[in-house]
Amino acid sequence: MSRLAGILFDKDGTLVDVDRTWGPAAHAVMIRLSGGEGAALDRLVAASHFVVDERRFLPTSPLLTGAAAVFGPLWAAALERPAGADFFAEIERLFRKEGLRFLTPIGEPAVIARRLVAAGFGVGIATNDAEASARAQARTLGLAPHCAFVAGHDSGYGRKPGPGMVDAFAAHLSVRPGRIAVVGDSADDLLAARAAGAMAVAVLTGPAGDAARGSLASLADHVIGSIADLPDLLATLG
Repeated sequence: MSRLAGILFDKDGTLVDVDRTWGPAAHAVMIRLSGGEGAALDRLVAASHFVVDERRFLPTSPLLTGAAAVFGPLWAAALERPAGADFFAEIERLFRKEGLRFLTPIGEPAVIARRLVAAGFGVGIATNDAEASARAQARTLGLAPHCAFVAGHDSGYGRKPGPGMVDAFAAHLSVRPGRIAVVGDSADDLLAARAAGAMAVAVLTGPAGDAARGSLASLADHVIGSIADLPDLLATLG
């Protein structure tokens, strides 16, 4: 493989702590949409596979997909509201606001990104969250000056595990996808890399933690504990 030219990060579970950010954010949004009313709130919690006392998602939660268009119909049914574009836009607006309020990074992503850029890599973010939310969080985390590319599910490249975001990042850098490494915590991230012909690097900082090692290892070219280990891995690849 030619020398890598770009590092494309997943966001949630890779750069952003899912439970500490989106757990309390989701609870705040559910309270807002239900008006705090018990029965409606209970239905939202049940549909979301959400543990209220711990402010965290079960591994089966549809919210882990990151897109209102996926879990929105379930929420619409729970609230007895029409499942349409207006409702989904309202959900994403509320999540963008609350996600920033509770935003918790994993380690020091801005420091890692700065090191990568200094070493000559292009850096990007590919997430199944909305692009506006991803850009707002990147600015808050200090990543914006180091990111050459940010794509969300609504950016026109499709969703992971499809290869569209990876291909678009490679095109942005004017390189082949084989010179891109995709770094993520989920099977969708690694499958997107495989589909594009990019390198797949798994991190164990997602909601499943180290328990995901076995399931991710079969899809990854490399498995590391967190993005803090990435510069050393890249140095060994030379």
